[in-house]
Amino acid sequence: MLWDIDGTLVQAGEVGRDIFSEAFVAVVGRAPDEAAARMLAMAGRTDPEIALEFLDNHRVDGGERHLPAFTEALVAALAAKEARIRELGRALPGAEAALAALGAVPGVVQSLLTGNVQPNALVKLAAFGLDGYLDFEVGGFGSDHRHRPSLVGVARRKAERKYGASFDGAATVLVGDTPLDVAAGRDGGARVVAVATGPYGVDELRAVGADAVLPDLRDTDGALAAILGPDGT
Repeated sequence: MLWDIDGTLVQAGEVGRDIFSEAFVAVVGRAPDEAAARMLAMAGRTDPEIALEFLDNHRVDGGERHLPAFTEALVAALAAKEARIRELGRALPGAEAALAALGAVPGVVQSLLTGNVQPNALVKLAAFGLDGYLDFEVGGFGSDHRHRPSLVGVARRKAERKYGASFDGAATVLVGDTPLDVAAGRDGGARVVAVATGPYGVDELRAVGADAVLPDLRDTDGALAAILGPDGT
C-alpha cells in the first residue's frame, strides 16, 4: 500500500513554499515574486511539476535545464529545516498507530506515493519517527516521475522486483488527502482511501471518486477496514 505524506501522515511545519523560494534564489540568483509564490498550487502535485511552474511564472527560460539544480536546492533547503519541522510540524492523529497496525498484517508492504523527492520524504517522516514503518525502496516519489499517476506504476514495478509478487489492481491501495491523490490512484488502477486531514473535506473527497473516505486516522480499526477492503487483503 502507498501513503501520501503531507496532509495524510504529517504536517511539516508549513515549510513547502519556503523551500521553493530558497531553491529559486539558489538556482536563479534573485528573489522570487512573493505574490506569485503564495499563489502557487502545491497540494497533491510533484516537486518537479511545481518547480517548473514556479520557474515559468517568473519567466525563467530553460526550466527543464534548471530542474536538476532546483531539485538539489530543494533537498538542501529542507534538510536545513529539519529542526523547524520537528518544532512546528506534527504527525497527524492516528498516523503512527495506523502504520504500526498495518505493519503487523501479513503480506502488507507499506511504502509511499508522494510528490516529494525521495530525500525530502525521508526528512519529513523521520522528523516524527514514522520512517521505520515504510519501505523507501519501493515507493513512488517526485524524483521518479513528475506525473503523479505514473508513480503508481513506478511503485508497483519496484515492489514486484523486490518481493516477487504482483500488486496489480486493488492489491495496491493509495491513501491520500487531495483530489489529485484520488485521481492518481484511480488513473493508476489502485484502490483509493482518502482522509480529510488536508485542505479538502469528506464530501469533496467522496465527490471525486475515492473508494472510501475517512475524517482522519484516529480510529485505527476503521482505518484498517477501509484500507484492507471488504475481504481484509
